[in-house]
Amino acid sequence: MTPSDHFPYTFPPPLARRPRREELAAYAGATLESLVFPGVRLLFAGINPSLWSAAVQAHFATPGNRFWPALAKAGITSRVFDWSAGIPAEDAEELRDQGVGISGFVDRATARADELSAEELRAGGVRLVERVAEWQPRVVAVLGLTAYRSAYGVKAKAGPQEPPPGAEPDGAEWWVLPNPSGLNAHETLDSLAAAYRRAAEDAGVTLRDPTN
Repeated sequence: MTPSDHFPYTFPPPLARRPRREELAAYAGATLESLVFPGVRLLFAGINPSLWSAAVQAHFATPGNRFWPALAKAGITSRVFDWSAGIPAEDAEELRDQGVGISGFVDRATARADELSAEELRAGGVRLVERVAEWQPRVVAVLGLTAYRSAYGVKAKAGPQEPPPGAEPDGAEWWVLPNPSGLNAHETLDSLAAAYRRAAEDAGVTLRDPTN
């Protein structure tokens, strides 16, 4: 896929290196596609991409985000992935073999998730339900309770959920898990890893012994 498939002409092409801080603003509004392989079992759904992720076309690329450390600590991946300069082929292959995919509510990159409108989140919720129906994972793990509530207009608590409006009642299991952002001070790396491991177990992902 060429850079033009990802970016309108108003955006610079993706970087093949870690971006400099002064470069990030140029990626506001750029998009990042889902990373999903046939036979996905566990679909992680974030809120929307960071500017850093849009710049290098890689999910959870911003240094300091705890997603990849939590997956390694949970035994979902063999090591802590570093996607700050893009997606290494061997990492993508490992996720494929593990049956792990990544999507989100909104594909548009922002500096902060609170820049998204309520309308965008609701539309993203509908789109995520449609993607789940197409991809048919066993478990959808939404990373963010507030975003889930806003997208679906429900009073959810963390953990397994009833399928959201529009979702197939006998389809995927839906979970709401903690957001791995470093701004989420309520969660530690240990608590994130424990929550992600429970969802992975339910999805039938092959797990390694958790790392220390």
